[in-house]
Amino acid sequence: MSLNNVKFQYFKFTIIFTQKFDIPPHNSMSQKDVIDDYISQFPEHIQLKLNEIKSIIEEVLPEAEKVISYKMPAYKMKSVLVYFAGYEHHIGFYPTATGIEKFNSEFGSYKWSKGAVQFPIDEPLPKELIQKITLFKLEEELLKLSVKKSPKSK
Repeated sequence: MSLNNVKFQYFKFTIIFTQKFDIPPHNSMSQKDVIDDYISQFPEHIQLKLNEIKSIIEEVLPEAEKVISYKMPAYKMKSVLVYFAGYEHHIGFYPTATGIEKFNSEFGSYKWSKGAVQFPIDEPLPKELIQKITLFKLEEELLKLSVKKSPKSK
């Protein structure tokens, strides 16, 4: 999936999401960037990777609310979609169990568990994979919300 396709899908989902579920879109420009505060605590070489994953996620979720949850940066619409965190030897990406289950066949040599995948500090981040997982989490959230809002059948 190309980045332009990802951006179009996000735009389409944002419109549906905010209109159908009466949720005002977040203005990420006016928010205090709690994620930048988190990143600033790390050594410079880790900050570079954290800023990179932040940018990758924000290309897909530019209007998502930025929060700190479980002491990690997270992006949320109605609920948290993805988290990430910095460590000495890797960047942890946490798309929860469903994101891991859907994409674990694409992880190759990356270490992963039920809810997380580790990207080594000394390797390039897999931008396209991170974006696909993030978009999947957004689609999953929209599906859950549409099921909750659907009229019950008799």
